[in-house]
Amino acid sequence: MIPAIHIKNAFLAYGEKIIFSDLQLDLPAGQWIGLLGPSGVGKSSLLRMIAGLTTTQEISHSEIYASNHLPVNQQIAYMAQTDLLLPWLTVLENAVLKLKLGSHKQRQEEINRASALLEKVGLTNALHLYPQQLSGGMRQRVALVRTLMENKPVILMDEPFSALDAITRYKLQALAADLLRDKTVLFITHDPMEALRLAHVIYVMQGSPAVVKSVAMLSSGTPRELTEPQLVELQALLFRELAAASSVPLTRE
Repeated sequence: MIPAIHIKNAFLAYGEKIIFSDLQLDLPAGQWIGLLGPSGVGKSSLLRMIAGLTTTQEISHSEIYASNHLPVNQQIAYMAQTDLLLPWLTVLENAVLKLKLGSHKQRQEEINRASALLEKVGLTNALHLYPQQLSGGMRQRVALVRTLMENKPVILMDEPFSALDAITRYKLQALAADLLRDKTVLFITHDPMEALRLAHVIYVMQGSPAVVKSVAMLSSGTPRELTEPQLVELQALLFRELAAASSVPLTRE
């Protein structure tokens, strides 16, 4: 069962600096949720809090629960902005890095699954290569496969396509939309066009302390073509919301 995730009364501070307080956010089950906002407003901090990755420098508390009543931290896969591939491991070895050790049969089954996913993302001929031999787009595809290999129903993604050129980004958006279909996906982006192409729900984070505002809900299938009349109108709305959000003092990521 794919869960919805609910974040209530979230508080985060660095020393005396409050990043957000009493923040509320709902992630509908089986949908992509786009989170936009100016740099430094606290988007990545919120993502790390949901993933349970806050640091000792942060003071935080929140109520985060899943609609299926299972522990949230056991249902999440986190994909960072950088691919975080280990340079001494091959593509295939990086893809299966987070797998728990099991029997030889179980291990071989997972390797076969990883190989099939790498084939699906166009990396069949790169299984033996090392990260330094890959392009940026290829590295992100490996990171995507590694995330899929965790087989979690909830995916958190922190600007996963921001470092890529426009064509590679466009292709990987479509690939991710296909491979992560029916997952609950929260992704941070600075690109309103990317949010409109992929998200079913779009939030803008703004203010200091920060709050999250629901801006748009879309029911059409993804990935969308951005020439759709509704998206052209929503694009203008998003730019207005982001311009307003950027006019207030910021905190930090």
